Amino acid sequence: MTDAAGAVADAGAEAYPRIVAALIRVTGDWTLAEDCAQEALAAALERWPRTGVPDNPGGWLMTAARNRAVDVLRRASVERRKLRDLALLTDPAPAPPEGDVVDDRLRLIFTCCHPALALEARVALTLRTVAGVPTADIARAFLVTESTMTRRLTRAKARIAAAGVPYRVPTGPALVERLPGVLGVLYLLFTRGYDADGEPAFAAEAIRLARLLHTLLPDQAEAAGLLALFLLHHSRRTARRDPSGDLLTLDQQDRARWDRSAIAEGVALLARAGDGPYALQARIAAAHATAPTAAATDWPAIAGCYDALARLQPTPVVGLNRAVAHGYAYGPAAGLALLAEARAGGALDGYPPAVAAEAELTARLGDPARAAALFRAAADLVRSDPERRALLRRAAELSP
Repeated sequence: MTDAAGAVADAGAEAYPRIVAALIRVTGDWTLAEDCAQEALAAALERWPRTGVPDNPGGWLMTAARNRAVDVLRRASVERRKLRDLALLTDPAPAPPEGDVVDDRLRLIFTCCHPALALEARVALTLRTVAGVPTADIARAFLVTESTMTRRLTRAKARIAAAGVPYRVPTGPALVERLPGVLGVLYLLFTRGYDADGEPAFAAEAIRLARLLHTLLPDQAEAAGLLALFLLHHSRRTARRDPSGDLLTLDQQDRARWDRSAIAEGVALLARAGDGPYALQARIAAAHATAPTAAATDWPAIAGCYDALARLQPTPVVGLNRAVAHGYAYGPAAGLALLAEARAGGALDGYPPAVAAEAELTARLGDPARAAALFRAAADLVRSDPERRALLRRAAELSP
């Protein structure tokens, strides 16, 4: 029973998004697609312990879901074309990127990320439909009840239907226009998994989807840049905390624990990544990941990347990170001057990373007492316990 249940879980994780995407393409009915996929998983849990795990678990699930959809549609007396197409549907294998053949999951990603939906709805719908994340887990990540998230997902799908959103990947100028929105959803998904209190599985799912996007759209430079960024950051995942669970800064981490294969893959992707915002962030991450020691980090190169990023995205947060990079590259006084510029509009008021950055630059300038006070002030602002402990630990290091 345990082995069969594990096989269902493994096959479902891989096949569920494919099944849902394929059934939506054929039937145009999101609820039917999800219900049939769930019923196929339930049937596998009931039958596989008795009959054994099939040689092609994904194909078995696809056939079961397809047959269930045929039954439902036949009772509803729908048009024969849908029934014919369902009869021809088999376990969907990854589609080659060349020509006009496009993977169903890629169509589904673009549908879930349509600008007709609010950003939060896009992320939630992508998690549920494309990644197959249980609604309860999504609700926990968004700090709402499962029933609330269920209603939000239902409204999002209804909004797509009402807006007549086509189930396809746009082409030409429309693809260029829509792709940043899709990449932005994946970036937010990764961030939700990589934050101090995030769901690690979300980061892994963002990497899987970014890899799929890059495989199916290999000529899109920013898709390569985003995947590189994810891999380079995620390469440090096992070294980010000490044995007690507290966060470690880059200079405190054991670099021998970094995932060198992920770093190598990320660096290789940069050759095709161009100079867009995600590629620039990936080059910054690569400078950290490839430095043999913290002291050997190429800070002038990082500062140059932030200069370019600030021209493309002149946001306060980019200005903050640029100030930190210049502080390490050209001295703390230079960093504090740029930090003052970034904070001039008030957008960073009460923002913990800005206070912590001022604290670190102040410490390097030679004023440990003021730096310790700033670190304590930053600790009062954060909501994450691991971050709070890390900031207080730094304050203690600077206190007499």
